[in-house]
Amino acid sequence: MTGVTSPKDAHRSGFACFVGRPNAGKSTLTNALVGSKVAITSDKPQTTRHTIRGIVHREDAQLIIVDTPGLHRPRTLLGQRLNDLVMETWSEVDVIGLCVPADQKVGPGDKFIASELAKIAKKTPVIGIVTKTDLVPPKQVAEQLLALQQVMEFAELIPVSAVDGYQVGLLADLLVKRLPTGPQLYPAGELTDEPEQTLIAELIREAALDGVRDELPHSIAVTVEEMLPREGRDDMLEIHAALHVERQSQKAIVIGRGGERLKQVGMVSRKQIEKLLGTKVYLDLRVRVAKDWQRDPKQLRRLGF
Repeated sequence: MTGVTSPKDAHRSGFACFVGRPNAGKSTLTNALVGSKVAITSDKPQTTRHTIRGIVHREDAQLIIVDTPGLHRPRTLLGQRLNDLVMETWSEVDVIGLCVPADQKVGPGDKFIASELAKIAKKTPVIGIVTKTDLVPPKQVAEQLLALQQVMEFAELIPVSAVDGYQVGLLADLLVKRLPTGPQLYPAGELTDEPEQTLIAELIREAALDGVRDELPHSIAVTVEEMLPREGRDDMLEIHAALHVERQSQKAIVIGRGGERLKQVGMVSRKQIEKLLGTKVYLDLRVRVAKDWQRDPKQLRRLGF
């Protein structure tokens, strides 16, 4: 019979999520699949603090990728909340990708996550993904795939590189294959459902993370306090944002000598925000001390966690 779509050709739509230890390349892979920057990236572990949704539009499917924070042994209330968020997310998606970087041995952290995923693998397929293959020779990638295979029974195993695009398209195919048939869930052209203010705060935090000392990244949170048209300029948006740190000494590090670091953070993030919004931006940044906010439920709520 003509004109009837077989289930094989039917449009698919649904959710996938990437999980893994901190710094496993999940956000970079999300951006590569979406084809645009929707999740911030940094070489600092635990850069991702929210579940960011990136939307991949294809003729045959709409794939919504939920990028999650890295699972880790929590030392603060914030850390515990991030872990809860990850587990909550993977119970709600259609397919899961476990990301393990090619340049680091499969460790206890990966095995712990795999043991948790094995409990739901019958209901939700899990794909093993070896990321960052551009960093190591092919022999090491093969060894990593073998090591990952020992950890649990995966629906598929695939090596990828988000940086040079190696097998990113094939990974998309493998994820789409496991989505239910259904209509588009988001309008064409939409790349994320994150509110603009969240994305702006994240871009500022990304710039602030660049080059700071190891103990500082976890202590930085950003809130956008006001967004309004710049007075007397209809082509410019005025954004007031605050960087929150836990101690006075950290405030000095973020501001830098003579305000140099903060100026640099403002310059870098303003360019990214202008690219995101497609308009000129006047950015006003303040640094505030929110004492021990990572451990304080009231302050965590105020800062959006």
